Amino acid sequence: MKRSLNITVLMDAACIPAEDPEFLLQDPKEVTTEYHVVGALRRLGHAVSILGVAHSVPDMLAPLVEKKPDLVFNLTEVFREKRRFDSNIAALLELMEIPFTGTGSTGLMLCRDKGLSKQLLSLHRIRVPGFASFPPGRPPAVPKLLRYPMVVKPAYADGSEGISNASLVSGEEALVERVRMVHERWQQPAIAEEYIEGRELYVGVVGNRRLSVFPPRELFLNQAEGQGPVLATYRVKWDEQYQEKWHIRFGFADLDETVLPRIARTCRNVFHILQLRDYARIDLRLTPENRLVILEVNPNPDIAYGEEVAEAAEKVGISYERLIARIVRHALRRYGNGARRS
Repeated sequence: MKRSLNITVLMDAACIPAEDPEFLLQDPKEVTTEYHVVGALRRLGHAVSILGVAHSVPDMLAPLVEKKPDLVFNLTEVFREKRRFDSNIAALLELMEIPFTGTGSTGLMLCRDKGLSKQLLSLHRIRVPGFASFPPGRPPAVPKLLRYPMVVKPAYADGSEGISNASLVSGEEALVERVRMVHERWQQPAIAEEYIEGRELYVGVVGNRRLSVFPPRELFLNQAEGQGPVLATYRVKWDEQYQEKWHIRFGFADLDETVLPRIARTCRNVFHILQLRDYARIDLRLTPENRLVILEVNPNPDIAYGEEVAEAAEKVGISYERLIARIVRHALRRYGNGARRS
């Protein structure tokens, strides 16, 4: 794909800086995923417009009808401040027959509901943690077959939101208390999963029919003297001071060559089962017995320069611009000859 395209980058309105609504500054105050993607698309020669989404469906649809972009690069994560509405944004684009990057409404819905995605994977004999879902408005009924410790988290959250060291519970009383906290604080169902001992790996996948599985990245948690976090909590992922305190780092996993093909095969199966598209990140744990257990499946993951997917792509010689170009190319191929549907 060498021709220049008219691409609208669709993003959460809160991500558009008031001082630079077209993302034109060469040295912005904060360099975000949105800046990285917009900059890469422009360096690739595309004409890029910015469209923010917040609360109004007409405010999103009218510019798209007017501009008639060749492609929408979909970076939205929330609608009306609710993450579980991200699939509705994709559904609107599908109804309008506007080509867009990333997973469609069905895949987003399947992955957003953590319990539903785990049920579907387990039906296909993909290992997932034992789990139970707890909807708001009824007393938590804890299944007796689940094993402690368990991790309690919001069912629809993303990026480790709602996960802290207190999320790891060792008995029914603590579990019930944490479930109630999730209901009250996050106003959504809670899910409790059996804690899986092992190495935490993040695997980027790009493509559609033919999938490229990138080298696994690993979260290294310093567990000297039994102290420090054992979960990928919100602070572990996003708090640099906390990372420095506990000597937490992210890097490439050094794995036995016999494990890598199993990881690639499992991630490809997960990608197809959950109807992912173009690019994704799959989080899993490798147990001491070398079993693979899927923890989370992330459609449309963070593709900022320097984050997990981009780092893994660069490891195999794919520059950031080439990664963004691949995502655009894979999206266009799904619509046939890269042309906008009439």
